[in-house]
Amino acid sequence: MATKQREDDAALLAALRAGDERAFERLVDRHQAALVRVARQYVPTQEIAEDVAQEAWLGLLRGLDSFEGRSSLRTYLFRIVMNLARTRGVREARSAPFSSLVRDGEEGPSVEPERFISSPARGAGHWASPIRPWSQSAEQIALSDEAVATVYEAIEHLPENQRRVVTLRDVEGFGADEVCDLLGLSEGNQRVLLHRARTKLRQALAEEYA
Repeated sequence: MATKQREDDAALLAALRAGDERAFERLVDRHQAALVRVARQYVPTQEIAEDVAQEAWLGLLRGLDSFEGRSSLRTYLFRIVMNLARTRGVREARSAPFSSLVRDGEEGPSVEPERFISSPARGAGHWASPIRPWSQSAEQIALSDEAVATVYEAIEHLPENQRRVVTLRDVEGFGADEVCDLLGLSEGNQRVLLHRARTKLRQALAEEYA
């Protein structure tokens, strides 16, 4: 953990333990939406995700005295919400999509095989047709509301583990080590899941803006 982050966490923790309501309100404003998004990965409805997020804030307040600072306060908070969401998801008997039952190592290729040439005489392994450039610049696409909606919709259709990894890494801004810690993944597994998820999201954007 960087020195500045440790100092910021120490100051925030001291304020929270002293009952500083403004510090708590700032923390809620900063993380509430993200907590709900992460909880939603485990529970069947938005309403339940919001309930879980509220439980997480109560869990944070109850655990302040026992928090030892081995991780950042943000990681500690998100670990609380994920543990609560997992438990609540089981309680709600969430039905898992078929795609989430496929083991990470057994999943098919990120890009459909039909997009490659299969005949050795024609150059097997190359694209069957040239990749068309997007009709807009990458910057324009990245900034458009339509692109954001496309990405979020595509995330919802990812296999469960890929969805959780890419949400934490690319939506919530967690680092690789934090995601491995939160999800109980090896560094290599986290990297593979993130690569597959990002590949599918890029493909979704390419298809939308081809």
